[in-house]
Amino acid sequence: MVNELKNIENISIKNFQEDLISWFKAEQRDLPWRKDQDPYKVWVSEIMLQQTRVDTVIPYFNRFIEWFPTIEDLANANEDKVLKAWEGLGYYSRVRNLHSAVKEVNTKYDGKVPDTPKEISNLKGVGPYTAGAILSIAYGIPEPAVDGNVMRVLSRILSIWEDIAKPSTRKVFEEAVRQVISHDEPSAFNQALMELGALICTPTSPSCLLCPVRDHCQGFHEGVETELPIKTKKNTQRNVELAAIIVKDDNGKILIHKRPENGLLANLWELPNVELHQPIVMERAQIADLFSETFDMNIKLEKNIGQIEHIFSHLVWNIRLYIGTIGAGFSENNEWKFITLDEIEQHAFPVSFHKMLKLYKEYI
Repeated sequence: MVNELKNIENISIKNFQEDLISWFKAEQRDLPWRKDQDPYKVWVSEIMLQQTRVDTVIPYFNRFIEWFPTIEDLANANEDKVLKAWEGLGYYSRVRNLHSAVKEVNTKYDGKVPDTPKEISNLKGVGPYTAGAILSIAYGIPEPAVDGNVMRVLSRILSIWEDIAKPSTRKVFEEAVRQVISHDEPSAFNQALMELGALICTPTSPSCLLCPVRDHCQGFHEGVETELPIKTKKNTQRNVELAAIIVKDDNGKILIHKRPENGLLANLWELPNVELHQPIVMERAQIADLFSETFDMNIKLEKNIGQIEHIFSHLVWNIRLYIGTIGAGFSENNEWKFITLDEIEQHAFPVSFHKMLKLYKEYI
């Protein structure tokens, strides 16, 4: 690790800290979770911001805090309401883990977010980055909070040529932060690194001429800022073909199904759907048989009304949407129910459902 961080000696750490923090204090965005340093709000914001853009998060954060203003409120909340508050943000395991961890904090720590690395890291869904962010931003503890933005910024400033796609590389950047972080203002320092990566030191075409720490940047002086960071490409996404069905009862209500409590989109509601393992050769009658076999009910498909695509980080859903009917003998239970269009607001659905619902409304 000594070799990877050899360029730290080429910068004045004190001047670097001062330039970075001064810029942040003058130029930081007005974000709702920055209005105070409440550990709970910092925690919620950091979980929301994982793999999601700031502009997208802001309205979700405001609504979430309005619905669950304290740890106690969230700990005592019904899971369906928590999922509904998160609806549309994706990566739902984040909020399920948050809900579980908040319950632990409410009972084990009397509603106070732990302020030690060991205790906070033991909470479900709190990894090294989130732990460091909460400890530094909310509690002023000089712990590293290393995410993609921070790795990109420091790879350029310190000319670190390690592959940031490798999990082991995080340790290199955590050690770098420990060496350069301001112990007087760790909250401002860590937020400044994140802000710099979001606004100035962007993945492509970094705005070096506007950078407040350009004088300290080894990558800029060597003319290699656009070559850093080193990041190998991930595996390509897997394409999955699905068929979904809209079944209405005599009152015009739509049949919905609750997904299993484990796995992708756990516990969210959806339209009944099946995976098509041989989509090219499957006729409508065969797809209907697959529905009937999968759900042990007599389903008939009447018409295909279109197709939607929904993209995850690791796979792509291509979903054919059908209108259909269900045979006699069906009864509602905890996993199956008919709802009106107005009652959709009372249930948490994935984004793919809303895409299909839009397609259906255009059809009718």
